[in-house]
Amino acid sequence: MYAHEENQGWGAGGPPSAIVDAASTLLRMLSDPTRMRILWTLSVRESDVTELTEQVGGARPAVSQHLAKLKLAGLVQSRKSGRRSLYSVRGVHVRTLLIEVFSAADHQIAGLPDHE
Repeated sequence: MYAHEENQGWGAGGPPSAIVDAASTLLRMLSDPTRMRILWTLSVRESDVTELTEQVGGARPAVSQHLAKLKLAGLVQSRKSGRRSLYSVRGVHVRTLLIEVFSAADHQIAGLPDHE
C-alpha cells in the first residue's frame, strides 16, 4: 500500500497546512545528493560521522553540517556511544520515501512508465 492510498481522506483541498509545510521541509532536505546518500546509509544502519564520510564521500565538516540540518529537520536522531555520536534515521518513512524517489528516477532514466 502506498502512502497516498492511506491519506485519501484529505479530499480535493489536500492535507492541512502543517503537513504541507513539513513535507516541503522534508523535500528540501532530500534535494541534496549528499543528504540523500547520508539518509540512505542511515536507513540501513546507524553510523558515526567518520563512517558516513567514508561511505558518502566529501569532507568531514560538510557531512557534519548535513547531519546537523537533517537532525534539525527531524529526519535524523543521534545517541552517544562512548565518545562517539551514532546517527540513524527517525522512522521507516524516510527509507520508504527514498525507495520511491530512487525507483521513480530509475524508471525515468530507463524510459519506463510509472506503475499505478
